[in-house]
Amino acid sequence: MILTVDVGNTQIKSAVFEYDRLLEKDIFLLSELENSVEKILKKFEKISVLVVASVGKLENGALNIFADRVKIYIIDREKPFPFNNKYATPDTLGIDRMVLTAGAVLQYPDKNRLIIDAGTCVTYDFTDSNNVYHGGAISPGLRLRYEAMHNYTAKLPMLTIEEPEHVVGNSTEQSMHSGVINGLTFEIDGYIDALKSQKENFIIILTGGDANFLAKRLKNTIFANSNFLLESLNLLYQYQIKND
Repeated sequence: MILTVDVGNTQIKSAVFEYDRLLEKDIFLLSELENSVEKILKKFEKISVLVVASVGKLENGALNIFADRVKIYIIDREKPFPFNNKYATPDTLGIDRMVLTAGAVLQYPDKNRLIIDAGTCVTYDFTDSNNVYHGGAISPGLRLRYEAMHNYTAKLPMLTIEEPEHVVGNSTEQSMHSGVINGLTFEIDGYIDALKSQKENFIIILTGGDANFLAKRLKNTIFANSNFLLESLNLLYQYQIKND
């Protein structure tokens, strides 16, 4: 069994895999990392490898307390990936975007792929059918948009994500919900449409914490999978131990 851990900007996601089958998923805060991993290892005693990818503030050696019980495997850019990275600044490409791209390449071979990760930020990553990674885009996610309006204005309130009642909001709060939710929905559909005018057919994978909320609002056909990064960590680990 394998435990995959994704350390993000605001929370940590983990999943237990037996081969390609996801047995259990957890979400917790960085401050809960040690206790949460301990509980998972006690529940699933057959876990032999802990696979970690981090874009958050994970201190070096934070998981070494478990090194006598499981193999700690850190995903970094020095290990082999199943795609040719044509990013102009490859050393700045986030490890989360690299993992998602690897997962798309391994799970959907011989296809053009667009991965959209809707989390703290929304990232767009395009890889062609020859497994060449070309880049993409980054924009603020839903929560960042709400926070920006609250933090950088004098009177706009801090709201939580809520489905807008109408496109034309009839109050300040409804106007904010419409601007944030519809704004990001229009952005995603607009990005997809713009890419369609430049590229051949491609599959679209929507993932991240807000994937399920956004999926039903998009006009384009997508594969919505909020667990895609965790699944990609599992697939990438299997690939790397065979090719390292």
